[in-house]
Amino acid sequence: MTDRPIVTRIAPSPTGDMHIGTARTALFNWLYARGRGGTFLLRIEDTDRTRSTPEATDAILDGLKWLGLDWDGEAVSQFARADRHAEVAHAMMANGTAYKCFASQGDIAAFRDAARAAGTSTLYRSPWRDADPSDHLEAPFVIRLRAPRDGVTSIQDAVQGMVTVRNDQLDDMVLLRSDGTPTYMLAVVVDDRDMGVTHVIRGDDHLNNAARQAQIYDAMGWDLPVWAHIPLIHGADGKKLSKRHGATGVGEYAAMGYPARAMRNYLARLGWSHGDDEYFTDEQARAWFDLDGIGRAPARLDMKKLENLSGQHIGAMLNDDVVAAVLDWARRSGSPLPDAVALRRAVPSVKDAARTLPEVVERSRFVLQNRPIRPDDKAAKALTDDGRAMLRELTPHLQNATWTRDALEGAVGSVAADHGVGLGKIAAPMRAALAGRTTTPSVFDMMLILGREETVARLDDAA
Repeated sequence: MTDRPIVTRIAPSPTGDMHIGTARTALFNWLYARGRGGTFLLRIEDTDRTRSTPEATDAILDGLKWLGLDWDGEAVSQFARADRHAEVAHAMMANGTAYKCFASQGDIAAFRDAARAAGTSTLYRSPWRDADPSDHLEAPFVIRLRAPRDGVTSIQDAVQGMVTVRNDQLDDMVLLRSDGTPTYMLAVVVDDRDMGVTHVIRGDDHLNNAARQAQIYDAMGWDLPVWAHIPLIHGADGKKLSKRHGATGVGEYAAMGYPARAMRNYLARLGWSHGDDEYFTDEQARAWFDLDGIGRAPARLDMKKLENLSGQHIGAMLNDDVVAAVLDWARRSGSPLPDAVALRRAVPSVKDAARTLPEVVERSRFVLQNRPIRPDDKAAKALTDDGRAMLRELTPHLQNATWTRDALEGAVGSVAADHGVGLGKIAAPMRAALAGRTTTPSVFDMMLILGREETVARLDDAA
């Protein structure tokens, strides 16, 4: 197994928006494969036809694409492989590791009622397990696994360690239903085997399935994959993540304005660590990621940490990448699409202070809005008589100044000195005039970005 090329997969069920836990699992599989020159596959587990929808499948594909988790080849539909699953069930019957069971639901219920009355195990034991084929009925049947009754089934899990289950605690699970459709347990094993999956990295809510699935591998004489069952994501209160904790879907985080690279960084740190590193690039994550770094305790969602990482990534992004990310966020969230050319002029001055993409837009508002600038209530308080007088005195200086930072600082400083005030006292009415807000880039950055004509016009309007 270890000498084979690495193949991992993500296998979501298309029953709703892509959950952040599924996204984290996909990321771990993607990092493990990409960091080792391996293959990352996508399988849509759409066998539940009552709940699976094309819209949910589209949401999964869109979520993976937004996160930047590219998969190899075409997405595989589990439902489309039902004939292959049935073929394996019949092969198991042929080799004696599976059998026909004609027990009805009523038979099974009666067995369990009698077991409860007798105080014995309600684990169903089919009387058809060792029946002579000549005694078989002309009636509907399921195909069950002939599971070992004695001993144990052990799983060497890369995260959880050795996991052992007593075989007398497992029943002969159904592989093929009476209508000929496969069960999830059979389909997963057959698909993973046929897709060449070497490492099954998934949530630890599947840990109980591993022993059962191992019995199918053994029954077919197939090599086991490496299993790695990762702890689930919990909310800040330590309980399983749900809607009461806030956003749970990948699409929600995209619409909230977190860059995809920040989400990759944050999700990687949810349950995995590389020393004390918090901020890292995709290249570092691919180089560092290993199953040894995954902890056994559930990770807790921390929105403050996500915001902090988001701000660091926005600050480190190329300016054009910030603009592209903002435009994508606006489309996803239904927000007004900002002017890309104007936004590009502001981004170098605003990105270091922004924690999310909407904040990039908000801090760029001064260049995205047209005259007349209408100050908000807080900013308008700076437009006192003294504030307006300083703006009136400043405009002639700016009309003749060389449009460089040093010259602009000199002009503004000169007017402030004439009034016996510091730069902060003149900067406040300038912010109100240029941006209509109190939280802005520096007034010198805004003037350089807006240019002489627009700057002077806005100061004149306010004065």
